[in-house]
Amino acid sequence: MAARQDTADRDLVAPATARPAARTTNEDVRQQNLSAVLQLVHGRGALSRSEIGAWTGLTRSTVTALVQELLDLQVVCETSVKPTGRAGRPSLGVAAEDRVVALSVSADPHAVSVALVGLGGAVHSRVRHDLAKPPNPRRFAQLTSSLVDGMRADIDRHYRLVGAGVAVPGLVDSGGTVLLSPSLGWRRENLAHRLADAIGMEVTVGNDTSVGAMAETRFGVGRDVDNVLYLSGSMNGIGGGLVLDGALVRGTSGFAGEFGHTVVNTSGALCSCGRRGCLQVEVHPAKVLALLGRRGLDEDELDIELGLVRDPVTLAEVARQVDVLSVALTNFVNAFAPQMVVLSGYLGVLLATSRERLSAAVRLHPVGAEGRTVRLERAHMRSHLMQIAPAELAFESLLSDPVSRAPRA
Repeated sequence: MAARQDTADRDLVAPATARPAARTTNEDVRQQNLSAVLQLVHGRGALSRSEIGAWTGLTRSTVTALVQELLDLQVVCETSVKPTGRAGRPSLGVAAEDRVVALSVSADPHAVSVALVGLGGAVHSRVRHDLAKPPNPRRFAQLTSSLVDGMRADIDRHYRLVGAGVAVPGLVDSGGTVLLSPSLGWRRENLAHRLADAIGMEVTVGNDTSVGAMAETRFGVGRDVDNVLYLSGSMNGIGGGLVLDGALVRGTSGFAGEFGHTVVNTSGALCSCGRRGCLQVEVHPAKVLALLGRRGLDEDELDIELGLVRDPVTLAEVARQVDVLSVALTNFVNAFAPQMVVLSGYLGVLLATSRERLSAAVRLHPVGAEGRTVRLERAHMRSHLMQIAPAELAFESLLSDPVSRAPRA
């Protein structure tokens, strides 16, 4: 925790949970603490002032002053909260202001979805346009603009908008350019610029699994865990995110997390990256769905199907994929030493069907396994994840700097 200051603002101590960079002035520390309080109620929900003090280490008077400033900025609101762990009357607490909203946009080969998400993670509304084939970037921007136009009257009447976040299955750089998305057929597309022009607001673009990792560690099973490896599988492939010491690892130009292109079988099938035997071609739902004689099952439906299947060929294919996944997970655990591995999408389905087999591999095979415990968990947010996750991209600047980035009433 930062040292206290010998000034009237001596209690403005940057909480450890915020992990701020070194600052020198009272104004900088005040901004860090405003950010820490806003992030806290954004991720954890309504809290009393004493709970905020307990989480941040700030004094009661400092918490009161910070909360009042956030109330004045209209990014938090007061609400009743029940006492934690004891009987008693509700007290006046603080919650993220869910009338402060962001647009959460998902680009998918089969649909364009737009959700209106409030600060704190509440989904106010959602619209979806199904597609017969993947849209080109121009068509995607047109469809998104049309969906957003249908929401504008409601937004203007009831909410304050900070911008839009977009999740794309592919390689996205830190400037919002989609360098490559095989499933969409996009290459070197400055999507942030194109979409900002189309919908008339600030747009932030990120890889879908990286933003999924951000949301799952903020709202889901990875909350309060500092070191998390997140992996998600779908028809689009496998991607992931790595949270180390509480921060999402972005890598050079934001390209970290391409775990699906880890080679697990040098004589395996050809991957879109040009190599053979990448994890995402060796562990893929298409093979299982073909054996089941089904198409387009969502995560929950596939859970049910695999729970009922007795066909030995299908079961053998699932077992093969689980064994390949266990090898990859062991390598990742050895490389990054996470406290928790979170599996989402199709990989979450494999965990549900073969938890003992995967857990044993992760527990027994890593180097130094006897000296550490790695939790293997399924993502909690499931289908709700991609409704919320892209909005976190748009909220990021507000959460970091509430004073400068708070939207006007």
